[in-house]
Amino acid sequence: MALRKLIAGNWKMHGLKADGLALAGDLAQRLERERLGCDLLVCPPATLVAAVAEALAGTGIAVGGQDCHAERSGAHTGDVAAAMLKDAGCSHVILGHSERRADHHESDAVVRAKVAAARAAGLIAVLCVGETAQQRDAGRTLDVVGAQLAGSLPGGMAAAQLVVAYEPVWAIGTGRTPTAADVAAVHRHIRGQLADRVADAAGVRLLYGGSVKPENARELLHVPDVDGALVGGASLKAADFWAIATAAA
Repeated sequence: MALRKLIAGNWKMHGLKADGLALAGDLAQRLERERLGCDLLVCPPATLVAAVAEALAGTGIAVGGQDCHAERSGAHTGDVAAAMLKDAGCSHVILGHSERRADHHESDAVVRAKVAAARAAGLIAVLCVGETAQQRDAGRTLDVVGAQLAGSLPGGMAAAQLVVAYEPVWAIGTGRTPTAADVAAVHRHIRGQLADRVADAAGVRLLYGGSVKPENARELLHVPDVDGALVGGASLKAADFWAIATAAA
C-alpha cells in the first residue's frame, strides 16, 4: 500500500517574522481553497517557529524545527532542545542535514543522539542522508548512505517516529538532480537498510531532496519508494511549494 506523501519545506536561514507569517498565511489560504492529496510540513528558522506554528494551528500544516540539541536542557548557549521545539508547536525536526554535518562537523554519533532526543520529546525526526560529489564519482553512494543510516539511527525506532530524507549533497541548491533511476536505486537501498533497524520499516516515509522544483517534481515524486520531498529554495515561494505539493497527487 502506497504511503501518503509528505512535502516538507526547509526554509533554512531565511525570513524575518513578517516574511514567515506571510508565507504561512499564503499556504493556509491555498489549503482552504484546494484539498491536497498529501501532507505538508514547513520548517522555519528557530526565531519563527512559535509564530508560524500559531499561525498554522488548525490548518493541518505541520511545523518542524531545523535542528535540536541532544540534551534536554543545560549550559548550551545558542542551542534549542527538542522539548522546546515541541513546546513551541513543532511535530517534526530535521536532523543530520548535510549543512549541519559540514558546517558544524556533526558526526553520525552526534546525529544519533539528536534523533534519540527528538524521539524522547515526542518529535518525528526527519533524518537526512546523502553523498558528496566525490563519493558519488567514486561509486560509493550506497555505501555512504548505508553507513550514515547505521550510524545515525538509535535502536528501537518505529516508523511513526521517523522520516528519512535522501539529499545528495551535490544536488542541494545546485539545480542538478540525479536521474529517476538513481533515486529509485538509493531509496530501494534505504528501504532495505531500514528493514534491519526499524520493525515496521515499510511505514517509514522516504523523501527525496536536492533541487526539487515544480519542473521536476512530478517525475521525482512518482519514483518507486519516494514518499515525498524535502524542498529547500522552492519552499520559500508559496506558488512553487504548492505546485510541488499538487504534483504529489
